[in-house]
Amino acid sequence: MSGRVRVGIGGWVYEPWRGLFYPEGLRQKDELVYVGTHLTATEINATYYSSQKPATFAGWARAVPDGFRFAVKASRYCTNRKILADAGESMGKFVHQGIAELGDRLGPILWQFMATKTFDADDFGAFLKLLPASVDGVPLRHALEVRHDSFDDPAFLAMARDAGAAIVLADHAQYPAIFGHDVGFSYMRLMRTMPDEPTGYSKEEIERWAIRAANAAQSGDTFAFFISGAKERNPAAAQAMIVALE
Repeated sequence: MSGRVRVGIGGWVYEPWRGLFYPEGLRQKDELVYVGTHLTATEINATYYSSQKPATFAGWARAVPDGFRFAVKASRYCTNRKILADAGESMGKFVHQGIAELGDRLGPILWQFMATKTFDADDFGAFLKLLPASVDGVPLRHALEVRHDSFDDPAFLAMARDAGAAIVLADHAQYPAIFGHDVGFSYMRLMRTMPDEPTGYSKEEIERWAIRAANAAQSGDTFAFFISGAKERNPAAAQAMIVALE
């Protein structure tokens, strides 16, 4: 089963992108439309901090073309807690806020855990059992971004595989790069863009990540997002990777 590589950024509202990525004078309400015509995916970060209205998700879906995908960052109230097994109520609120309105534009759900969160097999196993397979008839795919070395454990890798959840491959100086099992899709977060590099990463690095993403896509859809780092360079990095994949 082969898939498609989709490449994007985090969100679409960021003032330094105006005049650098977005053309001068572009209305803020048209920025998502611009992202949709120049990139192939984006992460919705607003959902990490607060709930959104169903009409908001529907509007986002209308703003982008066929084939574009939104990854949706799960609420911090689900993941930033001492006992993950107690996340059921928060998880229900998150998935039922209206994300189904994204329809076929919905990509994976990103579950991001704090760098201080360590692997507890029983608690994490209970959390994974809470992950819903669908919402309002729309299938859900789940990606786990863990940021502590304790998760680089065969027990966690097997647990995620059995739950059908991808493990985010992070390119970051402080977070471990954990390679999970094949679950039919892949998720990468590339966080080392540099301010003095016009495309964030060097041409050679962009090409290496493009090859890695293309290889992963032989087993299913692959999502690659340029996040944080020198954030002003992330759109250029994403565009350079899209070109490298052609």
